[in-house]
This record gives sequence, C-alpha cells and structure tokens, in this order.
Amino acid sequence: MTADDLRWIAPLPIEFDINLPGYQEMLKMGEAHPEMKIDEKYPKAQAIKDATMAHFILKNKIKNGLFYHINGSFHSDNFEGIVWYILRADPGLKIKTITTVEQDDITKPEKEYLGRASYLLVVPTSMTKTY
Repeated sequence: MTADDLRWIAPLPIEFDINLPGYQEMLKMGEAHPEMKIDEKYPKAQAIKDATMAHFILKNKIKNGLFYHINGSFHSDNFEGIVWYILRADPGLKIKTITTVEQDDITKPEKEYLGRASYLLVVPTSMTKTY
C-alpha cells in the first residue's frame, strides 16, 4: 500500500472495538453460516469502512450546516458504525439516523426495533425487494 493509497482511508491506526453489538452480530452470522468463513477480520474490515466514512464526513461537513449521508443499515443502526466513529471525534455533533425495518403489521413498530435509529421506516414484509 502506497502513501497515495492511504489518503483514501481514515488515518491509521483505526480504533476497533470488537465488543460493539453490531460487530458481535457479524461474528454470530459467521457461526450460523460457517461457509462464509466470517472471523474477526470481517468486522475489522467493516470498521475500516465505518471509520473512513466518518473521517470524510467530518472532513467535508460545513460548520453549522447539514450533512446528509446515505449508507446501509449495518453502518449506522443502533448508532454504531459510522456514528460511533463520528461521535468519538466530535461528541457534541447532532446526528439523526434513519433505518428501514420490515414487519407484517406496519401500523406500529415492533418493540425490538425501537431505539435502532432516530427514525424508523416501517415497510411491509411483502414489499418487493430489488437486491
């Protein structure tokens, strides 16, 4: 890796806490799906992505401005991932997150989803998926 390559990721060393629930969830996915060969390297790679996105958000945000960033839920659910890194660098920053959850009855979020994000988009499990 060259010095030029390093300018595209967060400054090293990147702090990593394997005990964060999101990273623990990844390790559990590996236990449930051994064919995926998920070990500690997988959440570390996720942390590098999270830290890098947080670094560039902080680098490019405008003071007293609004910064809108779209990312997958694993990067910000439960205020972890990107949010965790941003708040480590700037604890006073106001951050709002949005996540989408699926459930059969969309009239009231299920308790397990409460607190996952600042705002929940509740969609029916029958909704067409494009992935």
